[in-house]
Amino acid sequence: MELEALGKILLVGGGVVFALGGALVLVSRLPGMSGFRLFDLPGDVRIQTGNLTCVVPIVSMIVLSIVITIIVNLIIRFLNR
Repeated sequence: MELEALGKILLVGGGVVFALGGALVLVSRLPGMSGFRLFDLPGDVRIQTGNLTCVVPIVSMIVLSIVITIIVNLIIRFLNR
């Protein structure tokens, strides 16, 4: 892969991450969204002792994996038409 092509891919990827971050900041400022936690599902393990907190989002990782798999499969089917 040429460096120019890799540079363009990185720029587009960075722009997408920047846009998603901006959208999340704007959504967090909506009324009623201040205490909302995206990955705080039942089944996620949270261990708190003193000033140490350890979070293992098992169920959240499974749900996120399923959603990403569905989205990628839809994109692939759409592009293969």
